[in-house]
Amino acid sequence: MSSAMLLERSGLSFPGYGSPALGGQPSPTSAPGTNWCVVPRCELKVEKCQGGMKIHCKCDDEVACGTLQNLCKMLAGGMCSCCCTFNGIPCCQCNLACGITKCECTKDGVCITCTSGDKTCCEMIQSCCECISTMCKSGCCCYICFNNTPVCCGTC
Repeated sequence: MSSAMLLERSGLSFPGYGSPALGGQPSPTSAPGTNWCVVPRCELKVEKCQGGMKIHCKCDDEVACGTLQNLCKMLAGGMCSCCCTFNGIPCCQCNLACGITKCECTKDGVCITCTSGDKTCCEMIQSCCECISTMCKSGCCCYICFNNTPVCCGTC
């Protein structure tokens, strides 16, 4: 899978962001039990929709697309979150806990929709959408997670 990214999962653990400068514990890179995973690299499109937001994850590689779709099928149904990093340092995390998240397979990836019928929750979800969009457009890499397990990463 040529369009994949290897990452050490403890670096995405929250709170503390895994960085001593931000209050977390340093994560040794060669410690026994280190939890590594490979996630598909995607092109992301984040947009507001009626009642919330949509995240389109598009893969150019057929294997990456299949991996993404299988990960989403296995993990969808739990909490969806997005972690934006800049030069490997987490800058922002949005937990989409105040809405209902659905994941649908598309021909070249997935479409994740998070919506709520509650006006205030919808505003929070759409604020997360604006934040993620701004971070991606500014050069951050965004990791999409289900139940704190990354399923893909990418930029807008």
